Amino acid sequence: MELKRYSEADIPTVHGPFRLIVYREAMEGATCANPICSREHMALVRGHIGGKTNVLCRVHSECWTAEVMGSLKCDCREQFHTAMERIAAEGAGVVVYLRQEGRGIGLGNKVRAYALQNSGADTVEANLALGFEADARSYDIAGAILRDLEVASVRLLTNNPLKVKGLEEAGVVVASRVAHWVGENQHNASYLAVKRRKMGHHADGEPAPTRLKVVRK
Repeated sequence: MELKRYSEADIPTVHGPFRLIVYREAMEGATCANPICSREHMALVRGHIGGKTNVLCRVHSECWTAEVMGSLKCDCREQFHTAMERIAAEGAGVVVYLRQEGRGIGLGNKVRAYALQNSGADTVEANLALGFEADARSYDIAGAILRDLEVASVRLLTNNPLKVKGLEEAGVVVASRVAHWVGENQHNASYLAVKRRKMGHHADGEPAPTRLKVVRK
């Protein structure tokens, strides 16, 4: 894996100012400088974190369907924004944003998995039926980004024990895990239940279900 810091700038967000740092991961066999030959990951940094221990951190995988289209099938958009909100409130921290849609299977296969779920499969069964692992993500790039940012150790915002394990295997010191449940709705309740039951996600700190607000024009 070849990863380099490519660009950075301060940006205003709804959660206050963050520094956006873009990293480029060279794709296998790619030799050109065009972005199409590389995959871009990001770090959203608040405050001074270089050389710090116990930095509040969210390692977040891209979810185009929720974060762009507003899909209610998962809680990814809420997890992303809640992480930024919690880091802003603390005054320092980082969201590492990885381009690994659909727990690592890509957008097209994720939508194929959605079609199987609409026919009765759960999220794990759908991924396995397509020939993938239940969770095909890697955290080596997150480890490389955190090392580049000189983060000594993190308090990780996650409910997923495999993410803790993956980051530790990538050389990240995870000082503690911070529960990061953000509620559920009638469209993602079964998905969240499967994450707890089949994928071992911790249920500590889980809030009560929330009702959707329907906007009528």
